[in-house]
Amino acid sequence: MKKLFIPFILVLVAAGCNRSPEKNTTEQTAFTRPLTPREISGGRLTAEIMWKFWRISDPQVSPDGKTILFSITQYDAKLNQSQTHIYSVPAGGGDIKQITHGNGHRTHARWVPGNNRIGYLSDENGKMQLWECNPDGTLPHQITSVKGGINAFGYAPTGDKLWYTHDVQIDKTTEEIYPDLPLANVHIINDLMYRHWDHWEDGAYSHIFVARYQDGKISGEKDIMEGEPYDAPLSPWFDDAEIAWSPDGKVVAYTCKKLKGRAYALSTNSDIYLYNTDKSETTDITTTNPGYDKYPVWSPDGKRIAYQSMATPGYESDKNRLMIYDMTTGTARDMTTGFDQNAGSMVWSRDGKNIYFISGIHATYQYFVLDVASGKISRITRGDHNFTTIALSGDRIIGEMMSMSMAPEIFSTDPATGKYEQITFVNKHIYDKIHLGEVRKRWVKTTDNKEELVWVIYPPGFDSTKVYPALLYCQGGPQSAVSQFWSYRWNFQIMAAHDYIIVAPNRRGLPTFGQAWNAEISGDYGGQNMKVYLSAIDALKKEPYIDENRLGAVGASYGGFSIFWLAGHHQKRFKVFIAHCGIFDFESMYTATDETFFVNHDLGGPYWDKTNKIAQRSYATSPHKAVQNWDTPILIITGEKDFRIPYTQALEAFGAARLRNIPAKLLVFPDETHFVSKPQDAILWQREFFGWLDKWLK
Repeated sequence: MKKLFIPFILVLVAAGCNRSPEKNTTEQTAFTRPLTPREISGGRLTAEIMWKFWRISDPQVSPDGKTILFSITQYDAKLNQSQTHIYSVPAGGGDIKQITHGNGHRTHARWVPGNNRIGYLSDENGKMQLWECNPDGTLPHQITSVKGGINAFGYAPTGDKLWYTHDVQIDKTTEEIYPDLPLANVHIINDLMYRHWDHWEDGAYSHIFVARYQDGKISGEKDIMEGEPYDAPLSPWFDDAEIAWSPDGKVVAYTCKKLKGRAYALSTNSDIYLYNTDKSETTDITTTNPGYDKYPVWSPDGKRIAYQSMATPGYESDKNRLMIYDMTTGTARDMTTGFDQNAGSMVWSRDGKNIYFISGIHATYQYFVLDVASGKISRITRGDHNFTTIALSGDRIIGEMMSMSMAPEIFSTDPATGKYEQITFVNKHIYDKIHLGEVRKRWVKTTDNKEELVWVIYPPGFDSTKVYPALLYCQGGPQSAVSQFWSYRWNFQIMAAHDYIIVAPNRRGLPTFGQAWNAEISGDYGGQNMKVYLSAIDALKKEPYIDENRLGAVGASYGGFSIFWLAGHHQKRFKVFIAHCGIFDFESMYTATDETFFVNHDLGGPYWDKTNKIAQRSYATSPHKAVQNWDTPILIITGEKDFRIPYTQALEAFGAARLRNIPAKLLVFPDETHFVSKPQDAILWQREFFGWLDKWLK
């Protein structure tokens, strides 16, 4: 079963915002329980309060630039459920209005071209279908009735067509192979990629359908990938931003990785395809590039396509180049040859002269602009925050913004000055009742005499005359910056609220510090990037307000691997460890993970290739080979549906710890993946997390 892409929701306390939050209001719903006096006693952020945050996503600007649609997801931890509804707010700021109502989820709001209506996805009847309503929410009615539901949709700019994605069964099911055994339950596997991220492959593939659209009715649906055993958008995220209509409504550009089995597992080679609706013909425009090509965005005149591209095959964290493909000449040009950072979330200016995009710089994510004619790239915004989405409203940029001190909200930015104003304040009722810790920036000298940016987060009401325990935070990714993100689980403010000082270094192997810094981790997991972790904690523990005898280290994914590695090499710096979904044994990881290209690039190749010096160096530093040095209590956490770092890695690590008689605890979540996302599971996660830390550090 394919899933509608829901972006990770991350947000910011807007320094310098000058719009009054008193102007912005949202209606309370019966689904959202208000904060109780017990919850807000002490004014500290807790896991229970975190699940009462309203989570904003997917802002969409109206054609006239005056109104913004967006979604808010609300959770009820007691019910262990969520609801999502669509809201609107004036682009210049003002009162928020709820558009959709009822139980379930109403998401993916889009403006209907040439029609004063809104399209959206609704699961009102059990499966997601396209619905439409008036901008005030009146006259809602169902448009599609596709068996099994649809996952995403997009209107043609001309208003006479639309596309939608739907799962199509291509490969034979077990019941089709053995019709006389209808109760048999087995995965029959003939090749690699039999499971991906969080789901077993079932022979169904996400396909794009195009249809005529008129007066709220669709007809003539056609599968433009008929018979093809491939997914579009790409698995496992199925991001609908990988599909785009041409301005004249005649061509659909889409991303697809047309490989199967072993070839798919070994390659990152996705391409951008153009499907001509008049001719029913498909053309691949990125055949010469062996790496990822994604996210096509048409110029206003339809003569060019901007897209993201990675040049190195098998390297999923290579530089994201901003390419422009010329429809007339059939050639592509790299517009970021002199730009040492990534480019993403691109949008053309209305005159086609500029492309606005998001890029990272020193562990923040900012707006940039490319002058297409000259190739000049200029930075628009500054500050300690992350912009995560981008759209245009007249002469302003609209998008979500977040930080380590605020969940995502919608902001409006002047591209000429870089000044921004906050438009939504959906969690003001929570911020008014809690106190957050201060976030400071430090630059620390590394063992090889380079500078490393370290975020330090202090407890609310921090007193420099007192002494606090500290936590070294080890980032996952592996190539994912410790930026100004807001997490609903790995949340620095919750950690600080428990009176811990958090030390969060941007180790080697993280973006926003240039491609060399980002690439250095590959083939060297146990190398300099581990030394810079220790540089950070060694520098901070010298502060008089940090107790060097009460240090802990925590991390997930690559951060979980980091904990397992540090456990064998920390030389008694730490008193406690927590590892979530980490790699323990490189050899068993190599053949059990889903995307083989990842371990090929990051570890250097298979462990049986004894002539490969890079690979052999990697496997020599596998954490399980230093278990004889483990001497520190460790909490290990995993999800049974994690297929990227299979949960057996956690079982192996826990078994090793207990057989060495080291105090250890194991949490296995049967229904969770690489992330713990269900409300009550996540609250339990937090309680166990801090219970373990408090036991050994306080």
